[in-house]
Amino acid sequence: MTRSSAPGKVYLFGEHAVVYGEPAVPCAIERRARVRVDQRSDGRLRVHAEDLTLDGFTVEYGRRDDGPDVNVSESLVAAAMGYVDGAIEQVRAVTGEPDVGFDVTIESDIPLGAGLGSSAAVVVAAIDAATRELGVTLETAELADRAFRTEYEVQEGQASRADTFCVTAGGAVRVEGEACRRLEAPDLPLVIGFDGGAGETGQLVAGVRALREEYGFAADTVEAIGDVVREGESALADGDLEELGRLMNFNHGLLSALGVSARSLDDMVWAARDAGAYGAKLTGAGGGGCIVALDPTEATETALKYTPGCEETFRAALADEGVKRLE
Repeated sequence: MTRSSAPGKVYLFGEHAVVYGEPAVPCAIERRARVRVDQRSDGRLRVHAEDLTLDGFTVEYGRRDDGPDVNVSESLVAAAMGYVDGAIEQVRAVTGEPDVGFDVTIESDIPLGAGLGSSAAVVVAAIDAATRELGVTLETAELADRAFRTEYEVQEGQASRADTFCVTAGGAVRVEGEACRRLEAPDLPLVIGFDGGAGETGQLVAGVRALREEYGFAADTVEAIGDVVREGESALADGDLEELGRLMNFNHGLLSALGVSARSLDDMVWAARDAGAYGAKLTGAGGGGCIVALDPTEATETALKYTPGCEETFRAALADEGVKRLE
């Protein structure tokens, strides 16, 4: 039996634009997915999931079966199992054990589809735990790469390395194309607001792609996000929270222009700004989910609690450690 955990993440800057080779700066946060893996001798895969913003369920099936026999909708199983299946296929490939089976138990306090990196955290923790169960320990770079390959396939080529590298390495990171590295970052007073919903990542990414292909100014907007990221790196290195906040506000406006915000997200962003936050923006694919604000006081948390459409608000500590090997 082996256990691993991986953190969630928020984007300070750069979501969507990172898909087109622009840089992005995500930060790992201390909300985690925990995965326990036990090897099986019969080649079957049994997955028990809890706390994934879905009712808990258990699935068991073999590689040649028609599919899992469970009493939940097929679409729900597909959404929950796609990343796990992909992760286990990476484990089988890297260990040279094509027929190995596992019992996999997932617990997470990262809401699904909310822009906090739930899928990346599950994939990274699952690959790490399952490879170690077979006596193989992957280095950070390969673990992040294997996790990226999983997300890339499940998301039909629309994933970037940002999420998986961030939750593997921890801390604040910079990702541009295939170049990934950690950044020095101060303690950031991160406040998260969650509307209880989830955007459709594939549809939102496809929508930006269509705009970018149709309008030159939409392509310019994507490039402008990259410029914001580069300015944000300097502010992060200087520990200049006021400048970070201004640039986060700018980034949110550009994302909104690309059509990936939502009324609930805009309402939370403005509530945070009106409360005195240095800045606030959506995080992740958008369309619903979470915003992230910078505020060392309690004012933003209080304001979000009274904002219609905000179902949860919490302060998020920077996770300096990425994947953790628990057992």
